[in-house]
Amino acid sequence: MEEKNLDQVCETYKQYLSQAKTERECVSLLVKLAKENGYRELDEYKELKPNDKIVIPYMNKCIALFQVGKQPLEKGMNILGAHIDSPRLDVKQNPLYENEGFAYLDTHYYGGIKKYQWVTQPLAIHGIVVKKDGQKVEIQIGEKEDDPVFVITDLLVHLSSSQLNKSASMVIEGENLDVLIGNQASEAEKEAVKANILQLLKSNYNIEEDDFVSAELEIVPAMKARDCGLDRSMIIGYGQDDRVCAFTSFMAMMDVKEVDRWSCTLLVDKEEIGSVGATGMQSRFFENMVAELVARTQGESELKVRRALANSRMLSSDVSAGYDPLYADVFEKRSSAFLSKGIAFNKYTGSRGKSGSNDANAEYIGWLRNVMDQADVSYQFAELGKVDAGGGGTIAYIMAKYGMQVIDSGVAVLSMHSPYEVTSKVDVYEAYKAYRAFLSWEDEK
Repeated sequence: MEEKNLDQVCETYKQYLSQAKTERECVSLLVKLAKENGYRELDEYKELKPNDKIVIPYMNKCIALFQVGKQPLEKGMNILGAHIDSPRLDVKQNPLYENEGFAYLDTHYYGGIKKYQWVTQPLAIHGIVVKKDGQKVEIQIGEKEDDPVFVITDLLVHLSSSQLNKSASMVIEGENLDVLIGNQASEAEKEAVKANILQLLKSNYNIEEDDFVSAELEIVPAMKARDCGLDRSMIIGYGQDDRVCAFTSFMAMMDVKEVDRWSCTLLVDKEEIGSVGATGMQSRFFENMVAELVARTQGESELKVRRALANSRMLSSDVSAGYDPLYADVFEKRSSAFLSKGIAFNKYTGSRGKSGSNDANAEYIGWLRNVMDQADVSYQFAELGKVDAGGGGTIAYIMAKYGMQVIDSGVAVLSMHSPYEVTSKVDVYEAYKAYRAFLSWEDEK
């Protein structure tokens, strides 16, 4: 029975991962699925009662899901928080140019990447173009079997003696991550290849060159999520940081029945570049949502909003660095997250001297261990590599500013931030179980 459930969860997860490769696509898909599972937007409720289910999309890049508890909101929530943005290449605002018979899109990379990993990969274009009259044109090219794909070229090895002597960070430079999109000339006298691309954009999408200025186009790997390994024990796919946590959090939220405390799943944008901007966790959009819900259920009260946030518990659901024996020198083995060992909890992240870390309280971890054991969840505790090897961060420290209890938790990943990351099916399933147990937990009265 457990193996059947594992397979079902992982197959559903792979479908989500293949269907939604940008934050906008994630929000669109999850709003649709939430409504199919009984969630309604806040304005559709005249009043809120226990176990009502609310979905709140924000700027098409974030989504918050709430299930009303029996206790008042000021008593706090059980919150899952993950991010739905992933490292990628963003098309610049004046991107289209021709050079010696080739048409290119100029890009700016988003988030921490190894630039050399993105060349000679089949790539897809996802996003929207917003015209001056407000019309939105959705773009997705490279995902269907008969779609063309795109590529960033690399220098042939026969002429690479100088290139191969460069440091890894400079082998491919950021300004050379330009996507090849055409080679066929039109009848135009000048820049005939670019002119042909513009004709195709006009005929297929009614897009002019000036419309790139108000576009958000993302370059992502074209491959769908697939099983990895002869034993099919793993999943390989783009964007598992952090959609492996986001999608399992969402799936757990859909399976929650009745709750005593309010439950919440919060999926946000911009984590990979510091959680900035209106849709990043440093914005006050979530605080504003909670204030609205307090007003709807308990009357307007700034104090009750503060209590609701401070009394909450959160799993900051972000991936962990999976121990890779091929690169063992950067890991401290006793404090590493291993694939197939269950969900990983990180008491702290940050870099070197825990800089930028939340560093969860021991009392909260003790409580959490009991929740996981009661639900028969496999889990492990880990750090992000050796102390001086580097480091990273999540949204945990931002939510902790409200005074709530927060700890980092998530799935161990191999090849994190690469075009194709690897996770264990066992860990995906255990994360789902852990998130479901956390959302449903009822404290002793």
